[in-house]
Amino acid sequence: MDMDILQDLETRGLIHQTTDREALEKQLQEKQVTLYCGFDPTADSLHIGHLLPITMLKRFQKAGHRPIALVGGGTGMIGDPSGRTSERSLNESEVVKGYSEKIKQQIAGLLDFDKGENPVVARNNHDWLSSMTVIDFLRDAGKHFGINYMLAKESVSARIEQGITFTEFSYMILQSLDFLKLYEQENCTLQIGGSDQWGNITAGMELIRRSRENQEEEIKVFGLTVPLITKADGTKFGKTAGGAIWLDPEKTSPYEFYQFWLNTDDRDVIKFLRYFTFISEQEMEQLEKEVSDQPEKREAQKRLAEKMTVIVHSEEALEQAKKISASLFSGDLKDLSGVEIKQGFKDVPTHERAKEEVGLIDLLVEAKISSSKRQAREDIQNGAIYVNGERVQDLQHIIGQEDRIEDEFTIIRRGKKKYTLIRYGS
Repeated sequence: MDMDILQDLETRGLIHQTTDREALEKQLQEKQVTLYCGFDPTADSLHIGHLLPITMLKRFQKAGHRPIALVGGGTGMIGDPSGRTSERSLNESEVVKGYSEKIKQQIAGLLDFDKGENPVVARNNHDWLSSMTVIDFLRDAGKHFGINYMLAKESVSARIEQGITFTEFSYMILQSLDFLKLYEQENCTLQIGGSDQWGNITAGMELIRRSRENQEEEIKVFGLTVPLITKADGTKFGKTAGGAIWLDPEKTSPYEFYQFWLNTDDRDVIKFLRYFTFISEQEMEQLEKEVSDQPEKREAQKRLAEKMTVIVHSEEALEQAKKISASLFSGDLKDLSGVEIKQGFKDVPTHERAKEEVGLIDLLVEAKISSSKRQAREDIQNGAIYVNGERVQDLQHIIGQEDRIEDEFTIIRRGKKKYTLIRYGS
């Protein structure tokens, strides 16, 4: 292999735990290794918390290894207790099937499934778990797991006091079966995951060894976890006041996605650049110097936001996000398209009305921008009202077709930051 992948991961701070580091390093240097990471379909989209393991698969692929992205169509029916204080609500099989398909499509857009010698392979554990009988499960897998061994795992022990059902208790065995099946079918010898997956990963290694201990082959399987992503201010990574940051542009627009990274704390930005991007160490050092010497320019944040938006969405989405950001900063909104307005004003108050002319004073009261006609007149005369970014001080101004962007929107601003979106029906 051309690249010391473990050394690169170590430099980036991406190794939390690994089994038999020396032996794993030797294997990675001597031959192409097949590895996998699992993604359970607990929603109809991945979120940015999934980006780190996806980026890890990409790093291994770039280093010449063969990654498998495993969609948990089977385990997603059960729910992983790792890192949770209560049991997940179980989704219907058709819901999980739909989630699985959407997540597979998202992963395909983020990873290279067409690369010549080592394309990413997509698998779904529903293929083997759904056909397994209870007797098969108990005889072929359950017999290899001692209760005391399972109770000692953090994903289980952390839940004992609150209570854990047999369904969740058995999750560890199901994930272990994934590693065994991929070992048998794909010669997969390395599983990677978040730090909360350590118990499940090592359980899978144990199942492979125990189920094949009577055979002459030497068993060499490994586990590696990435650290939990923490933010300097103590808040949870990937969460905002509006909820999770999703990879689906319908759930989190590219503009919102871009803004999330652009607002990264100075104390976190270099770490996130190392975690999520592939920029050179030379550029990283330059950006680190910028953060130290000229933090007000936010050059590192801009680079991070640009890289991540292109990776997850596209160059076009990035340019759109930058255009929206610039328009909102300058207040010049008339050149925004309808699509861009939907992104940039997704969370502002919206007032819907028919496409008919209306006096500005009446509209301000109707849309609850001003509390009364008297207040509306004062706001207009004081220069506090902007229509599509332009100040209007004419008390007789009529909002008509020329004020509608793409015949669908009018943006009213009162003061410096209070926006209201007027949306027109037919």
